Amino acid sequence: MSDWTKTDWRSLPRVQMPDYPDAEHLGTVERRLSSYPPLVFAGEARRLKGHLAKAGRGEAFLLQGGDCAESFAEFSADGIRDTFKVMLQMAMVLTFGAKVPVVKVGRMAGQFAKPRSSAMENRDGLDLPSYKGDIINGFPFEEGARIPDPERMLQAYLQSAATLNLLRAFSTGGFADLRKVHAWTLGFTASPEAEKYRAMASRISDTLDFMDAAGIGEEARHAMESVELYTSHEALLLEYEEALCRLDSTSGKWLAGSGHMIWIGDRTRQPDGAHVEFARGVQNPIGMKCGPSMTASDLKALIAKLNPRNEEGRLTLIARFGAGSVADHLPRLIKAVQEEGAHVTWVCDPMHGNTIKSSTGYKTRPFDSVMREVEEFFAVHRAEETVPGGVHFEMTGRDVTECTGGVRAVTDEDLSDRYHTACDPRLNASQSLELAFLVAEELQQRRVALEEAAEAV
Repeated sequence: MSDWTKTDWRSLPRVQMPDYPDAEHLGTVERRLSSYPPLVFAGEARRLKGHLAKAGRGEAFLLQGGDCAESFAEFSADGIRDTFKVMLQMAMVLTFGAKVPVVKVGRMAGQFAKPRSSAMENRDGLDLPSYKGDIINGFPFEEGARIPDPERMLQAYLQSAATLNLLRAFSTGGFADLRKVHAWTLGFTASPEAEKYRAMASRISDTLDFMDAAGIGEEARHAMESVELYTSHEALLLEYEEALCRLDSTSGKWLAGSGHMIWIGDRTRQPDGAHVEFARGVQNPIGMKCGPSMTASDLKALIAKLNPRNEEGRLTLIARFGAGSVADHLPRLIKAVQEEGAHVTWVCDPMHGNTIKSSTGYKTRPFDSVMREVEEFFAVHRAEETVPGGVHFEMTGRDVTECTGGVRAVTDEDLSDRYHTACDPRLNASQSLELAFLVAEELQQRRVALEEAAEAV
């Protein structure tokens, strides 16, 4: 883009970003970060774009999930492994239901910054800046911790690099073997509460046994032992994004080297704002959160700005309305996209519109509300004859108690047992897998309906 440079965002209105007290220190960190290698490469981003194009056409399905906000304090190999493991389990179940490839994108190796509804937080009469993620300031409610510190960008980079290194090893080193993944899934379906999911698990077992008997297992061994996993995060802290932005020598296009896919949040999607300006100039696939306040005119303006060439796989629209509200908002946005003739991939985020405060004072998300929004998302696309391209969850492989409900029936009183999130409540491993089975049922129904419609023609 000859009319774009990676610093152009600096002259435009910015929201949800910190004001660093020491500009000289910030500049020193930015220059140091600019000398570091990118975390991802242009060929990987282009490959992901191709996969997302297929999801937009219904030839694949996107599973995007991971932490609400990654933490410096809780960073561990076991944590990365457990989240990766649950994503593999979910992907296998979704693949069986949809009968199409599942594109696996983690909210990992960069998801450190979080927008907040209020710039300040008050406790016991003391006002301090809100916690905005470990890449910006500290979680403890202390004056020193809440001051934005640019050095945190360097720590975020190093943690992201280590996370990516481990994910790549897990993806290709045998950990992702299909039979191992299925064995983990059987551990969930063996529980008394999971009776309704055993039938699908049994069909997956029968399919794997047939492949072995037919000799297909040996021929496809490599494909069964490795997976592709991409990374994504909200590109909120633009000083960090700019520092890792690189010119791709093979294409001559700019790449956001911080992650394979970046997205713009519902609070930072101003058409003439800094975040949209930065995102429009990089070749990565771009996600954009669409909440109830998104207007048709704004969506059309954002599509024109972020995807002027109308490339498939370039723009993913992540709908987040809340259970009971999807039918009020999604149809009008689908109509706006159709009026523009735009290529987009529609994805459901059933987490952010369903956050409530429990009777015990904890912020939580009822599992029933999460599932209801997913069902409403599929219902609208069924009515509009458009493609539901994927789902986007905040989840973890840990056995946390942050969202209520699910087969293990987490209650309000249980929330305090293992409530570890740095920001918003996440689905635990059991709830994540349960949701995958339920989404797989929706995908199966859609596939059968399409097959019946094709036979009737």
